[in-house]
Amino acid sequence: MFKKVKKFLKALGPGIVTGASDDDPSGISTYSQGGAKYGLAALWTLIITIPLMAAVQDCDRIRLTTTLRKHYPKWVLYLLIIFSVPAIVLNIGADITDMDAVEHLIFPAVHAIVFSVLFTGVLLFFIIYLPYLTFGSVLKYLPIDFI
Repeated sequence: MFKKVKKFLKALGPGIVTGASDDDPSGISTYSQGGAKYGLAALWTLIITIPLMAAVQDCDRIRLTTTLRKHYPKWVLYLLIIFSVPAIVLNIGADITDMDAVEHLIFPAVHAIVFSVLFTGVLLFFIIYLPYLTFGSVLKYLPIDFI
């Protein structure tokens, strides 16, 4: 039984991370408000999203940048980077801000900016000092998407 569970957990990959990408703090705060308003009305989307997560996991060996390099001119890749970087930075900022707000609710005596600096520092430490494979293997078990 333990070997089956270990094999299953080892098989989890980027599909799970992609599927959990809306479970970051900014997504949770957004979807909590949507869920409070609409309830279970959007639950049918699981029928679509679960196969998409599996497809992303199966296509993991071929990276997006590799595909763009093979089939498109360089300016398409550069355009993708120009549009993606601000969105990624703003999303990380929203995640950190939402985590600050939650921690401030738990510890109201500590100012939220302290948590912002702490979360940013811990995240940067792990990004800089952990090899990507180690960091990715840890992130796949966490329902967050900082990267």
